[in-house]
Amino acid sequence: MIKRKGTRKNKRKKDNNSQSGHTLKDVSSEMKNVPFSCIVKPVGARCNLRCEHCFYLDKDELYEPAPSGVMSDQLLESFIRDYIASQPPGAREVNFVWQGGEPTLAGLDFFRRALELEKRFAPSNMQVHNSLQTNGTLLNDEWGKFLADNGFLVGISIDGPEHLHNRFRPDAAGRGSFEAAMRGLKVLKRNQVEFNVLTCVQSDNSMHGGEVYDFLKSQGAAFMQFIPIVEHLDGPPNPLDPRPPESENVFRLTERSVSGEQFGRFMIEVFDRWLDNDVGSVFVQSFDVFLGLMLGYPSGVCVHSRRCGRGVVVEHNGQVYSCDHYVFPEYLLGSLQEGKSLRQMCDSSYQCAFGMAKERNLSRTCRECSFLTLCHGGCPAQWTDRGKHGEYGLNHLCAGYKMFFQHALPVLQAMGQALRNQRPAAEWKNYYTGVPETGAE
Repeated sequence: MIKRKGTRKNKRKKDNNSQSGHTLKDVSSEMKNVPFSCIVKPVGARCNLRCEHCFYLDKDELYEPAPSGVMSDQLLESFIRDYIASQPPGAREVNFVWQGGEPTLAGLDFFRRALELEKRFAPSNMQVHNSLQTNGTLLNDEWGKFLADNGFLVGISIDGPEHLHNRFRPDAAGRGSFEAAMRGLKVLKRNQVEFNVLTCVQSDNSMHGGEVYDFLKSQGAAFMQFIPIVEHLDGPPNPLDPRPPESENVFRLTERSVSGEQFGRFMIEVFDRWLDNDVGSVFVQSFDVFLGLMLGYPSGVCVHSRRCGRGVVVEHNGQVYSCDHYVFPEYLLGSLQEGKSLRQMCDSSYQCAFGMAKERNLSRTCRECSFLTLCHGGCPAQWTDRGKHGEYGLNHLCAGYKMFFQHALPVLQAMGQALRNQRPAAEWKNYYTGVPETGAE
C-alpha cells in the first residue's frame, strides 16, 4: 500500500487573486448567503477498516499529538445549535450528514444525544433530516431499530460481489470485509431502514460494470451511487491554481485510480443494464443528475454544479475545511472552538473564491466542450490532466464522461421529452430519435 501524506508537497499561500484576475472581494458577494451544507466527522478519520483507496485514513496526522477521538458533547451542542441557526431565513428543513472514518464508532449514545439537541434547537416548523454513511460492518439490530425509528437515510459502501469488494477493502487484520458488510446490509433491510449503496469505482472493479450493477440489484439496492476513485500521491489540485507540484510538473496518481476510459466503460455497462429493465424502479444518482440538468434543474451534487464551495467538512475537533477532498492545512477555514460561526467560515472571502474557482478557472478545453452544461468540469479534485491546448485543469475522467454522454445522451433526451409530456421516463422509446441534440466536438 502506498502511503499518502496528510499535507501536500506543493503548499501555497491562500492567493488573493484567481487566475481570471478577480479578487476575493469581487466574488464574495456572489457566494454569500447561498445555502451551505456540512459533512460531519464525529470520529474524524478513525475507522475499523483499512480500505486501500480511502483518502481519509491518514487525516489523523492533522491531529497530532492527539489522534481522532469522538466529538465532545460540548462541541456537538455548539455545532448543532450553530448549524441550525445558520440556515437561510424561513428555511423549512435542515440536513445533517454524518460520515467518517466510520461514524458508527461514535456509538449509539452519541447519536441519541445528537437527536436530542436537534429537537431542542430546531424551530417547530423545521424538519430535521439525518443521513449516515457507513461501511456497515458494525451494524446490529439495535442500530437498525434506532436508524429506522428516527428516519435516517443510510449509505452503505459495497464495491460489488465478494471478489471485487474485498480487493481494496480489508479490515485492520487484513481480512476481507465483504461478509461483515453483507451482515450490515441485512440489518438495514430487516429493520426497513431507507438505504442506498455507494460503490467506489477503482481500477479493479471498473472492468465489471454489469456484474457490479447486477449484484447490487440482486441485494435489493434501489438507489445506487458510483464514485470514481482518483487517488492522489501529492494532494489534489488547488482550484485557485490548478497547476501540479513544482517539483513534479505532473499530478501523480496511484495504480488503484480508475482511468477516464475505464470509468466511461463502467458507466455505459451500468446504463445499458439499467435501461433494459429498471428505469423507474432503480435509481442511479448520476443518471438522475444528468437528466435533471437536461431539464433545466440545478445539479443535486457538487461534482456537476457550475460552482462548488458550499459543502464544508466539520471535524470531530471543531475544525472546518473547504471540502471533503480538501482536508489539508491550507484549506482550513477555522474552528468552532475559536468562536467562529459556520456562516462566517462558509462566507469567508477565501471559501467564496474556492467555490467560484470551479467556474472561473475551468480549462479552455472544458469551455469549448459541447457537454459543458452536463459536466461543468467535474470535481476540481480530479483536475489532474492537461487539455488539448496544453492548459492545466482538465478532469482526469474527461474521456470517460465524453464516452458516456455520446452513448447515453439520445436516450436521456428521449426521457426528458417524455417527462416534459408528463409521461414516465420508462416510456422513452416513444420519443427516441437516436440523434443527440448535442455531441462531442
